[in-house]
Amino acid sequence: MNRTTNLAALETEQEWDVVIIGGGASGLGIAVDSANRGHKTLLLEKYDFAKGTSSRSTKLVHGGVRYLQNGDISLVIEALRERGIMRKNAPHLVRDLSFVIPSYDWWSSPFYGIGLKVYDMMAGKLGLGPSTILNREETLDYLPNVNKEGLRGGVIYHDGQFDDARMAISLALTANQEGATLLNYVEVVGLEKKSNMLTGVQVKDGISGSTHSIKAKVIINATGVFSDEVIRLDQPDAKPMIRPSQGVHLVIDKSFLQENHAIMVPHTTDGRVLFAVPWNGQVVVGTTDTPVDNALEEPLAMDDEIDFILENASAYMTKKPKRKDVKSVFAGLRPLAANEGKKESTKEVSRHHKIIVSTSGLISVLGGKWTTYRKIAEDAVNTIQMVGGLPDRKCNTETLGIFGNDFNVDFTNPYHFYGTESDKIKALDPKKAAISLSEKIFISENQVRWAVREEMAMTLEDVLARRTRCLFLDAYETEKIALQVVKVMCEEMEKDDSWMEEELRKINLILKKYQL
Repeated sequence: MNRTTNLAALETEQEWDVVIIGGGASGLGIAVDSANRGHKTLLLEKYDFAKGTSSRSTKLVHGGVRYLQNGDISLVIEALRERGIMRKNAPHLVRDLSFVIPSYDWWSSPFYGIGLKVYDMMAGKLGLGPSTILNREETLDYLPNVNKEGLRGGVIYHDGQFDDARMAISLALTANQEGATLLNYVEVVGLEKKSNMLTGVQVKDGISGSTHSIKAKVIINATGVFSDEVIRLDQPDAKPMIRPSQGVHLVIDKSFLQENHAIMVPHTTDGRVLFAVPWNGQVVVGTTDTPVDNALEEPLAMDDEIDFILENASAYMTKKPKRKDVKSVFAGLRPLAANEGKKESTKEVSRHHKIIVSTSGLISVLGGKWTTYRKIAEDAVNTIQMVGGLPDRKCNTETLGIFGNDFNVDFTNPYHFYGTESDKIKALDPKKAAISLSEKIFISENQVRWAVREEMAMTLEDVLARRTRCLFLDAYETEKIALQVVKVMCEEMEKDDSWMEEELRKINLILKKYQL
């Protein structure tokens, strides 16, 4: 992906078949599907790919045990099917992870055991492994740090895990390979109409400040929690369609689990479930479900959310995490599709997606979850073909490999998420390939150069937050290595000291939001 080349395409293309606004999971999935079906596709992202919700998940590819509990059977079946497809198409990014539900009373194990057998049955041939009831000793073998007082046993089940931001970048590279044109840091500032029907978009390049008018047969709004803003460009008086809900995660040391199995807490003090999940050598604990009024570019975790996670996680751990143990805290906003006239709490709002079409032809994708991104895209492109009068071509993404897909991947290799590309990255400078710029998180100079050359990283934050996951894994360590990383970027991008100082200033402001 080359941003300069892609910007030039804005001048040479007379009209695009499809313009996608938003570069998160849904937008990137739509770009892959649309380009694969042969439509001339342009994706525009105001910030960086997966800057928002799509890099801030619990890192799970799952049917959703909680949705089964809520009776949302169709969503669970769809998500379990998509989990299997995602694992098959991106084996370098998605893997099996076992979850243990510890039980402290006589009825919990059989109760959850039966429910999880139903979960297994729904997954069918795409299941990742059978769930099993455990006795007390087996539970302790899987979870050495679990609270032993009153422990009777547990249940083990299997779901998927992935790196969300790396999946997003891989989807961008897949879309690029399929012929789509993608641009980050390009904001849609207006919609163009003729006879009350959409004909194009007005955009502004966030880096150069230049503006462009772009013609399109069909425009799709895939901006997640910011969907209402784009809808109001089309219909200024439109009612809100999104109910944002904040989910917070804490990252703590792997010693709080001690094994490569996750804990699933089935009942927290607010009636949600809580996960403690091993991820990239650390443990991610979350999440919360807090309704918010305003969708922020960089959401901020609230003190009571942090306390809630620590309190509920501590109830199930012998070694109990405290605020001083938190290496990074990150918050994401769920783009829940609002149910008009209903007042249910955000944890009860369905995670199903909706696709709506305005009278002027704007298509908006609302709701959904990472696991079902491919199905969301399939439904969206079917709608695009109908609304835009495009050739009716069938979806092929069920069997389309995600960029870099490698079935022989070693998940202990720090380059594993590049898949088949990993050898090319190491070859940039073989001597530096195994040398990390940090003692606590693996990040090599080769990775930084690759992010700039091949993955359209434009800022220091792009590299530290999404091309690598340093910011999410340890915000304090990230602060220590920021200067080394930006110096490599400066050399690679031929930037001057003033650019470097500005990038360091911006990352320092962001770092404060990830540190307690």
